Amino acid sequence: MKIFQYLLFLTFFASCSAPKALFTAEKQSTHAPATVNFKNQSVKADKYLWEFGDGKTSEEMNPEHRYTLSGNYKVTLNAMKGKKQNIYAQEILLDPPHQCLVEMNTTLGTMIIQLYDETPLHRDNFIKLIESGFYENVLFHRVIKGFMIQGGDPDSKGAASGKRLGSGGPGYTIPAEFVDTLVHIKGALAAARQGDAVNPKKESSGSQFYIAHGKPLPASQIDAMEIQKGMKYTSTARDIFSTLGGIPFLDKDYTVFGRVIKGLEIIDAIADSKTDGADRPLTDVKILSVKIIN
Repeated sequence: MKIFQYLLFLTFFASCSAPKALFTAEKQSTHAPATVNFKNQSVKADKYLWEFGDGKTSEEMNPEHRYTLSGNYKVTLNAMKGKKQNIYAQEILLDPPHQCLVEMNTTLGTMIIQLYDETPLHRDNFIKLIESGFYENVLFHRVIKGFMIQGGDPDSKGAASGKRLGSGGPGYTIPAEFVDTLVHIKGALAAARQGDAVNPKKESSGSQFYIAHGKPLPASQIDAMEIQKGMKYTSTARDIFSTLGGIPFLDKDYTVFGRVIKGLEIIDAIADSKTDGADRPLTDVKILSVKIIN
């Protein structure tokens, strides 16, 4: 009888000392892209292995994970202690974004870009090129701090150091799509083009683009731009011009078809690149990938 009681005690003790996995998840948004904070509520464990359902893992106790794409992700937590383990799983559902968003990964970091529905020709063309892999390994071939960073020339793929770039494209242009409310604030995505002398209709390059950098502007300069351009800036645009900066002198001359909504610091990092006499960075800044967030 005493032996039976002893064995029962050992079984009970062993089961009580086994780890038990449990966690909660807090989404910062219900739409992709979104960051999810995981709070580990496991007991009697000293090691953890998270699998987030998108191929990424972590061994942190309370990880934070960013999902780029929408979907239903099965997240598992394996709580371990010695040879014992316990697994808990939960599904994370993220809806598609309300806006048309793309993720651009570069050698200096990642930017999330919103494409404007008000410029459908440029939006659809950009998406077409992204889906074909056109921009992979293309360089930011022209960088001028305080002005803009430019890329999209297919001739820049594997270009030798010092090679002059900026003339390449897909072989077609896009009609201008000027919208008064879409202006050159810092982070604006706009289409490059040939000059007015050979391009009086201001048609856009089929692939080359630039992202506005600029400098903060005084109110007097913003007022002068309104008079010169014959337009009225919104209060939001004026605030951004005065705090973050922009290049409003290009408004109504170059089509703005998107903006960087996350990763403005990456624009700064690229703009800080040392360049040669043709404004090409001495160390290549490469677009590694661009993908649609859906």
